[in-house]
Amino acid sequence: MIGVSRTPIHESIHSTAEGRAIRDRVRAIVPMLREQGAEAERIGCMPLPSLNALADAGVFRISVPVEHNGYALGARDLAEIVTEIARGDGSAAWITMIGSGFARVMLTFPDRAVEEVYGLVPEWKGPVVASASLFSEKIQRARKVDGGYVVEAGCKWGFGSGCKHAAFMVVGVQADDVRGMVLLERGQYEIVDDWKVMGLSGSSSNSITVAEEVFIPEHRFADLSQLPANLDNLRNRFGGMGYKLDGLGLMLIVAMETMAITLGMARGAFDCFVAQCENKKPFNLPYETLAATPSIEVVAGKTRAMINAAEALIFARADHIDRKAQAGEAFTPSEESEIMMDFVHAGNVCGAAIDMIQIALGSFSVSLANPIQRYVRDTRVALTHGSTRLDPAAEISGRQLMGLPPLSAFAAAVPGVDKAQQISSKAA
Repeated sequence: MIGVSRTPIHESIHSTAEGRAIRDRVRAIVPMLREQGAEAERIGCMPLPSLNALADAGVFRISVPVEHNGYALGARDLAEIVTEIARGDGSAAWITMIGSGFARVMLTFPDRAVEEVYGLVPEWKGPVVASASLFSEKIQRARKVDGGYVVEAGCKWGFGSGCKHAAFMVVGVQADDVRGMVLLERGQYEIVDDWKVMGLSGSSSNSITVAEEVFIPEHRFADLSQLPANLDNLRNRFGGMGYKLDGLGLMLIVAMETMAITLGMARGAFDCFVAQCENKKPFNLPYETLAATPSIEVVAGKTRAMINAAEALIFARADHIDRKAQAGEAFTPSEESEIMMDFVHAGNVCGAAIDMIQIALGSFSVSLANPIQRYVRDTRVALTHGSTRLDPAAEISGRQLMGLPPLSAFAAAVPGVDKAQQISSKAA
């Protein structure tokens, strides 16, 4: 019987016992996650077996502060955990990434809102908070009133990944002269059945809307222009490796997790590729099995090397982020753009490897019963995300190399944060 043989990777000195335990619990449920992938696509969110298993493994607390019953894991732990989830199902990994990333954004709200959200952590099955259209150029309207804000009726926010599982949603609003974030709780918004897409269909990235005006108390509003400074300050407020970083470092972790999803899907596709080659026969070549076919063997060797190289790059950069965290060092814009480009490059290498695998296998790989076709589609969608597309990331990195000023004042959260800061400066 053919097996996928991999050179064991030594445990990183930056990973933790808690992180490795969560990773190993996830590794044990990868077959189940893969099996549930088709159902996730059908219903547009994680099926209960996947949701409950990931919650029981501790996945939805990986970036919650230790002060709020979380693990506050560092970059290497997060990269390994997200990769393992994506080996089973890219959509489940996407929801994990969103929950992890917005765990940090949520902490920039006033303390009362933070307590309200993270008070649910011990009992909530899924990410407690997610987001929709927070950093978009176009956001919705609200107005300042006594004691808080009123979000206008009919407002709609897109790309609310994880909205079917989250207890709260953070959305962007323009309130008079302030571009801000507001915290909506379940019951204040409706989920629109509009996530009809070619990939990551199980990520529940639906739009959300408010049918009527919604009052938001003052403590559930945060000025988006202050997000960079507030993220920087998290290291002075919370413990754990995951909160020793400055704002740029925290944003890099989101990009790292996103590309770790493509790495995990490449690993999953390769697992399936090797298994399927054992008994399948080539269509027009005289070999007993695909495994005995030289052209298949060439693809196997090439794609494993591509995936290994991408993993080495992502994990090495994760270790670098953790070293910076331990040393208390801030990231420079040029360093941030270089590391971002490395992550995006690694993700695209994984995408290319998955494409090679499907083409080598042939037409039977396009059956909806074959998980490889889902890895192909999910990876293609993941690589179209605005903050991690290849050419824009290369341009941003290349400008730094050519000595030109950066296009953005803050990581990949453009245009939202930049626009909020521009509005704030004009108002001042």
